[in-house]
Amino acid sequence: MNSDSLKNQFLIAMPQLEDPNFEHSITYIIEHNEDGAMGLTLNRPVNISYDDVLEDLGIECEILIGQRHQVVAGGPVQTEAGFILHPALETPFTSTVQLSTELWLTTSRDILEAIADGKGPSQSLMALGYAGWTAGQLEEELAQNSWLTVPASAEIIFDVPFDERWKSAARSLGVDIQLLSGEAGHG
Repeated sequence: MNSDSLKNQFLIAMPQLEDPNFEHSITYIIEHNEDGAMGLTLNRPVNISYDDVLEDLGIECEILIGQRHQVVAGGPVQTEAGFILHPALETPFTSTVQLSTELWLTTSRDILEAIADGKGPSQSLMALGYAGWTAGQLEEELAQNSWLTVPASAEIIFDVPFDERWKSAARSLGVDIQLLSGEAGHG
């Protein structure tokens, strides 16, 4: 991995970022290299539940899914695709990628079947769609002070309420995000 990579980092939108896809957002960077970047926005809940997704896919659910499994709009690209972030398990699913020691990403149906049977991860976040940046685009946005970065935290992904994630991630830097200015300190 490139030492300048933002993989396994959160992008925290600066208050002046007015793009409706990213305003007051927190995005987990899954991949970042010379070809661009891919991430999942973590604090845009949708009006679709895990139960709705399971029903649409014809997966019978024998348990109450509950709030430990959440669905968000992961970004404006390929919104029909589902990406499931979950804690590390002993055995990966068919299409699982280890993102860090504590976090995995799965895109295969077998994880949904396991969750429906009560045998999957105890918590997860399903992102519908993703955020993408072309080569150099994210670096340019960082230079324009559109984002703060901080190492990712599974606690923020799974345990912090949606409406508190943006502020909570910034607080992990010791910053009150709402007090930050968009003016660059370049002289």
